[in-house]
Amino acid sequence: MPFLGQDWRSPGWRWVKTEDGWKRFEPFGRALQGGNSQLNDISHSVILTGGDDDEMYASEDCEFAAKKRKKDHCRNNTDSQCFYRENWIYVHKESTRERHGYCTLGEAFNRLDFSSAIQDIRRFNYVVKLLQLIAKSQLTSLSGAAQKNYFNILDKIVRKVMEDHHNPRLIKDLLQDLSSTLCILIRGVGKSVLVGNIDIWMCRLETIRLWQQQLKNLQMNKQVNNGLTLSDLPLHMLSNILHRFSDGWDIITLGQVTPTLYMLSEDRQLWKKLCQYHFAEKQFCRHLILSEKGHIDWKLMYFALQKYYPKKEQYGDTLHFCRHCSILFWKDYHLALLLKDSGHPCTASDPNTCLTPVSPQHFIDLFKF
Repeated sequence: MPFLGQDWRSPGWRWVKTEDGWKRFEPFGRALQGGNSQLNDISHSVILTGGDDDEMYASEDCEFAAKKRKKDHCRNNTDSQCFYRENWIYVHKESTRERHGYCTLGEAFNRLDFSSAIQDIRRFNYVVKLLQLIAKSQLTSLSGAAQKNYFNILDKIVRKVMEDHHNPRLIKDLLQDLSSTLCILIRGVGKSVLVGNIDIWMCRLETIRLWQQQLKNLQMNKQVNNGLTLSDLPLHMLSNILHRFSDGWDIITLGQVTPTLYMLSEDRQLWKKLCQYHFAEKQFCRHLILSEKGHIDWKLMYFALQKYYPKKEQYGDTLHFCRHCSILFWKDYHLALLLKDSGHPCTASDPNTCLTPVSPQHFIDLFKF
């Protein structure tokens, strides 16, 4: 009989001989009930009468059938989320005697716990940047489950921003890039490159536009505070705060709060240091922009240079890659300090010497074959 099992170690399906030929036996198992998809208890054995003989089938077959039904139900349920709670995965790019197959971008995106990562303020910007890069160039390389997981995580991010008003500009840029990519794929390239029905993608595109409208109408609640405010700080402290920003748009936004902050945000030395932080001297020497007085306009230089060269990325926490055991993982610094644990099952004598921080672009490059 044909082999149809869970994997290569499975005993396969059970088959029953009838008058019409061989038929696959499907034991009476657990029925999915209600919106919560709860499984009822099942008896330990099922008796099937065929001819004069009675066959007893073990509960293992019943459990397998119940698992399969539950899995099929989850696949058909559009609200289900394909989230894993793993903090590390093994990155293998080719088949070996011990491991068969290879790890794809979609598998890594599914298995690493990005759902919890967005709740950590240190990892939030990192995950958003990764989603943005995937939206620009890697959306079609994700599997159907990974694409579904992608939009579930994106939904969580939008809800979080609507609740705590944290970094809405980043999410607006992400949604704009994602919307542009989907328009090109649906209208220009065609539906053949997208996994799933075209109506599902049209619905997702409408959802993205709804999110964009919600963020556009987002109103920041004015906090009433009778204590010390930002305007009460001395000028040197306000200038020190501005010098700690690594994004030009954050400086401009803060400069719109008060006339004093606007004056400080227009400081030439502030924009010069920002250019020197993000770009090499050879890069901004090729794109010099002079003001009417003949001085270098560092503010215009900054926005001109970021069109030609990538800015230096800065994140509170990132994924790490162990060169010794080829494992990609989230490193919990608090746990590492308490338990002196590297964050993954490493066999190296000193695991910390084998770790490499993984930028969002490096994460995508790891799975290019």
